[in-house]
Amino acid sequence: ERSIIIITVMELLRIGVIVQCLLCFGEFVTPQIPPYDTRKIEQFVDHFNYQTKATFLEKYLITYEFWKGKGPMLFYTGNEGDIESFYENSGFVFELAKDFDALVVFAEHRYYGESLPFGQDFSPANMGYLTVEQALADYAVLVQLLKETYQITNVVALGGSYGGMLAAWFRFKYPNMVVGALAASAPLKIPANLTDPYAFFGHVTEDFASVDARCPQYVREAFVMIDQLAAQGESGLKKLEEEFLLCDQLHLDKVEHLKGWVRNSFTSLAMTDYPYPASFLAPLPAFPVNASCELLLKEKSRLRGLALAAGLFYNGTTGSLKCFNITEEYVECADPTGCGLDLDSQSWDYQACTELPMICATNNMTDMFPPVSYDPTEYCQQKWGVSMRRGWTSTQFWGVDILSSSNIIFSNGNLDPWAVGGFLHDLSDSLVAILIEGGAHHLDLRSSNPQDPPAVIAAREEERKIISKWIAA
Repeated sequence: ERSIIIITVMELLRIGVIVQCLLCFGEFVTPQIPPYDTRKIEQFVDHFNYQTKATFLEKYLITYEFWKGKGPMLFYTGNEGDIESFYENSGFVFELAKDFDALVVFAEHRYYGESLPFGQDFSPANMGYLTVEQALADYAVLVQLLKETYQITNVVALGGSYGGMLAAWFRFKYPNMVVGALAASAPLKIPANLTDPYAFFGHVTEDFASVDARCPQYVREAFVMIDQLAAQGESGLKKLEEEFLLCDQLHLDKVEHLKGWVRNSFTSLAMTDYPYPASFLAPLPAFPVNASCELLLKEKSRLRGLALAAGLFYNGTTGSLKCFNITEEYVECADPTGCGLDLDSQSWDYQACTELPMICATNNMTDMFPPVSYDPTEYCQQKWGVSMRRGWTSTQFWGVDILSSSNIIFSNGNLDPWAVGGFLHDLSDSLVAILIEGGAHHLDLRSSNPQDPPAVIAAREEERKIISKWIAA
């Protein structure tokens, strides 16, 4: 049986902790992941305007599997997607919960999954309440309620990628709510415009070069061939259709989209270069960068090799696709590293146009991709009617001047292209950086696996020790 627990805003204001329990359910996601209850809390659409009273239901998942009626809470700061996907791919959280007898909560980010203030209406007029500040306020309200309800003193925030950024920012903004934060693969410097714009795709290229130096060169040569064939007109476009196994006719105005489809694949493969098969972004084999590079090198045709190498991300380990539909498999957006395909992609697109600009460019010198000096200004104005406020993210979220904070672990894997925007060195005794040799995107947050590299095993142990000190303090 399924049910939802709803906590209303007026109840929070009136008595703080009364909960209306309409229905609770627990369900196994995978054999390794504990069952959870799905609950909802009523949140203000605008926490910072006392003139507005509109509310929406924010979803969160809670598991009592390891909690013994007392102990800390591990709070996952949900990022750009439905919260179940992060619950299913963050097994280390549950390993920590077992060690610390902790209550575990995964909170869904507003405007993602089912936590939609305006339903599925993503028109520009409804998007103004999609901000990091509002999301952090949602989490603060929820944490405060849970602390009072379960008489919990110590709460640790955890998150990966954007969720890792949120975990760190939550500690910055609400140190009264959490005693510390594990910010895994959190590229805080990128939206603050404090990194080399060419570094991200340069790192993607280095990942492929580390497998075989010929891989980036073959990719460069194939991109040149794409331009040469496109310049030949109809016959060249037909050849591209055949070599790339495209489902639909390729028109000249879609050639740049084809290149983006390739770049998006290689970016995703580099992010998810895990040492074992995984299905975080797509069902992929172990070390998918190696597998992609092998597909590229074994083909006599550079173009067919590029098609199969890039197609690995879209076709996965199942190989069920008979052809590639590049307009359905990749959608251009304000984030050149990709926004995804479902409704959640609309929300991320908006955030990339506002507080979270991902200004990552290519030059074909330090990276293997065609030169693109990326500037989404016009796109964001046309799509959402907004303009980026340069420098605001750095001002609002401290940029690199974070020494006034404490108790944050910044973990990054050397295989992860997002590491270029992370903190890679200790900033103080309590602002600790952990670099994971052989680690891809927030590998340390994933469940322990026999194929894990020694560095991630050591990283998890160090994280466990640090968090133990926070809880004990």
